[in-house]
Amino acid sequence: MVARRNFFLIAGIHQVFRELKKNSNAANGQTTKLSAEIKIKEGYLLHTMPNFTHIDSEGKVRMVDVSEKQPTARTAIASGKVIMELLTLKKITEQKAKKGNVLETARIAGIMGAKKTAELIPLCHPLNVSHISIDFVSESTQEKGIINIKSSVSLFGQTGVEMEALTGASIAALTIYDMCKAYDKNIIISDIMLLKKTGGKSGVYKRK
Repeated sequence: MVARRNFFLIAGIHQVFRELKKNSNAANGQTTKLSAEIKIKEGYLLHTMPNFTHIDSEGKVRMVDVSEKQPTARTAIASGKVIMELLTLKKITEQKAKKGNVLETARIAGIMGAKKTAELIPLCHPLNVSHISIDFVSESTQEKGIINIKSSVSLFGQTGVEMEALTGASIAALTIYDMCKAYDKNIIISDIMLLKKTGGKSGVYKRK
């Protein structure tokens, strides 16, 4: 509760200063009326944000009501990269890591993570996911080894699975780090992103 209030307090204060700077008239010593709607509610400052579906008109966090949405077939594909030393990649691909099979462990972890998304991200809906796949492709440069992660999730339902796909990729990447940190603490996790989604009112999105 304290963290939530602090977030809106800071956001509101920043907006006030932006609007004051924008609307002030130094020559006349006057300040025009602020265009932003600022409220003081329950002891903290709120800047109304009508375009944020997870925040109501009073600034309270809410889960979006999807009960009126028509179920459709929905898919999402997300990706990520794990960048490491060449020797670390060799241990992974040759299955010589002391903790065991790194990629299969990461695959299982990514699937479990995708299924648990609603428990990790507070306002995500619990979903009856139909399919999850976590796939890996390794490559190398002259200096670094790279494992590319692709996380795919699908269902037939009232809300999308973008967060499930992103969570699957993230947890798989973190598991690779955990399995290999004894050898390589310079591992970098990067490029966690949504590649494609289908279904729902907004239709198809594909990263360019």
